[in-house]
Amino acid sequence: MAEIINLNRARKTKERAKKRNTADQNAQQFGRTKGEKKRDDLIAAKAKDQVDQHKLDT
Repeated sequence: MAEIINLNRARKTKERAKKRNTADQNAQQFGRTKGEKKRDDLIAAKAKDQVDQHKLDT
């Protein structure tokens, strides 16, 4: 005899796997590591400081 399975559980498991796969693809495509974010913030802060140093006081 065939094994009895709960169709709702199978459907939900399949949907979760699909969402997890999509999330992994998006994380790989759009995600940045904590170090990359910190580096970009430091670069932006240095650029802002440099611009502020060149402002003329009027």
